[in-house]
Amino acid sequence: MKKWQFTDKIIAPSLLAADWGKVTSEVSRAIQAGADWMHLDVMDGNFVDNISFGPDMVNAVSESNDVYLDVHLMISKPDEYVARFVKAGADLITVHVEADHDVRETLRAIRAAGCKSGLALNPETPMEDVLPYLEEIDLLLCMTVVPGFGGQSFMNEVMPKVEQAAAMRDLRGLSYHIEVDGGIGEESAVIASAAGANVLVAGSSTFKAEDMAKAVKGLREA
Repeated sequence: MKKWQFTDKIIAPSLLAADWGKVTSEVSRAIQAGADWMHLDVMDGNFVDNISFGPDMVNAVSESNDVYLDVHLMISKPDEYVARFVKAGADLITVHVEADHDVRETLRAIRAAGCKSGLALNPETPMEDVLPYLEEIDLLLCMTVVPGFGGQSFMNEVMPKVEQAAAMRDLRGLSYHIEVDGGIGEESAVIASAAGANVLVAGSSTFKAEDMAKAVKGLREA
């Protein structure tokens, strides 16, 4: 059953690390292992130096499993594709503050279409760049690796931004989730959670674990 919690820790395995030869069964495996959301990284080969998949993959996951779809658009012009991902079944659409679009208008368009709106910032992007948009979002994603490829090491230097995001949320009386993505395993989950993150995107540490249920449980309890 689809979930949008505001209090519990949310574990979102990244489809990027799954076996794409059996995507629907991999998603089912993640759900059975205790995953809350499914994180789908959409990459266009322009905004990041890699290409992944588009709306058809999101639609395939949506039609085959009843899981909350956390769609992360790492693309240059996300405003031009919002409607397609809404139609494909996305529940949450996250766009980058660094991309080529009117950030506020894109976030409002996502919400107007009935989806939750997320805003992401890369490790080198200052927190100040997202401050004007905090009232427009349901989730803030702080990338803990340079986006584009899986399997990178967690960047601890991003944690001050996570702490600032949590402080600004309290200061402004807001309720957005704080998500971290990149290099998340049990050890880094402890660090990110302590800084204020409550949504943990984990690829290799979940899909490639010997026991996925044990891995998800370990992240939840970290």
